[in-house]
Amino acid sequence: MTTNAEEPALTIDELAARAGVTVRTVRFYGTKGLLPPPVIGPRRVGHYGRKHLARLALIEELQRQGMTLAAIERYLRQLPDGLSEHDLAVHRAVVASWAPDVVETVTREELERRAGRRLGDSDVERLAAMDVVRADAGAYRVDLGLLRLGVELLDVPLSQEAILASRKALLEHSRAAAHELAELFRGEVSKRDAQDVKSLSAHMHPLVVQALLTTFQRSLREELREWATGAGAKGKESGPQVG
Repeated sequence: MTTNAEEPALTIDELAARAGVTVRTVRFYGTKGLLPPPVIGPRRVGHYGRKHLARLALIEELQRQGMTLAAIERYLRQLPDGLSEHDLAVHRAVVASWAPDVVETVTREELERRAGRRLGDSDVERLAAMDVVRADAGAYRVDLGLLRLGVELLDVPLSQEAILASRKALLEHSRAAAHELAELFRGEVSKRDAQDVKSLSAHMHPLVVQALLTTFQRSLREELREWATGAGAKGKESGPQVG
């Protein structure tokens, strides 16, 4: 079910399945105020949307970092009101950047449970092409940090070729940015002792990741706005002329 704005209206069972958690967990987070209340629809059925999914993903990521429930509550209270699902995804990406890569070998059933949905053979092939999963002797090696993003991309109306080309472009440019930043910092840390270097690295990593995400998000928004404006103007110019 969706609303007129194509916002998915999920029942609590559907939300839990997509998020890869239990219904009991969703209800618990709701009672703690970690999740906003659902929209009450016909027959008093609560419906959830993308913001709930994004918030659940952020909560689960914070838990994976070892944060206690009280710490998670404090973290979420500090977030500005009215954050979109995209803003929440940025916060989750920054949190996830603190953790080391996590690759596990799982069964197909466990892969689907972690993905929060059924996966057809074509879905698994696309995830493999994105380097999110890899077949391994009847099981699957999965990069848990990329799995949720990969699953979301399954629903994006882009060809697999376009997704792979985008991934290549992001990898190339992020590597170039990382190299340039490393060169800038190298001169600074060479003047410090080992403890200072370690402290600087620990602080700079999340800050640089957040800066890159924020600037990229803004740049992409500007590019899309210019593209949409140009496409709209072109459409008006090519429209029927009334003489």
